[in-house]
Amino acid sequence: MSRGVFITIEGIEGSGKSTQARLLAEALRAEGRQVTLTREPGGTRVGEAIRALFLDPATALDPVAEVMLVLADRAQHVREKLAPALAAGAVAISDRYGDSTVAYQGYGRGFDLKLLGELNRLASSGIAPDLTILLDCPVETGLSRTRERAKGALREPDRFEGETLEFHRRVREGFRMIAAAEPGRVTVVDSTASLESVQREVRRLVEELLSRRCL
Repeated sequence: MSRGVFITIEGIEGSGKSTQARLLAEALRAEGRQVTLTREPGGTRVGEAIRALFLDPATALDPVAEVMLVLADRAQHVREKLAPALAAGAVAISDRYGDSTVAYQGYGRGFDLKLLGELNRLASSGIAPDLTILLDCPVETGLSRTRERAKGALREPDRFEGETLEFHRRVREGFRMIAAAEPGRVTVVDSTASLESVQREVRRLVEELLSRRCL
């Protein structure tokens, strides 16, 4: 069986990634496609334990420790979830992947980008997305959404939602620089549009990819 298709949904906090990833998976399953929907951090039992620590606002992590945690999560995620799904010919959709590490730990925290790229390749076993959809919105818009989400869930902001405005601006700029450097893989979608409009654009991009791959 031919290799499946790997799609990642990226963006800052509150950009709508998780919602759009879920809607995309539902639409593709309705078409009869084999779909694996997953996320980072998380996606595996080990990954979910890492996620809980990673997002805990009471946890103070050294930047190097933070990088090591996210890379450990990715290594487990790739070997346990993504590689088997792609080998089975599925459409694998991940809410965050390597670009988030570059944007958050590289641009946001200031971790060396070259070293981070090498570590990312090691953790991912060279598995790269066929298509990355970057949902882009102003930092203020995204953080407003996360505040409402946290309030609705009766919880405090997580460790990243509670970061400074300047940190989130560096992260957004990092994502935009990644997109500018890799236009063949990364497509930017304005996520300030309506949910339905964003969903239609995401579906269009994915259908174009699937038609090219004859899937």
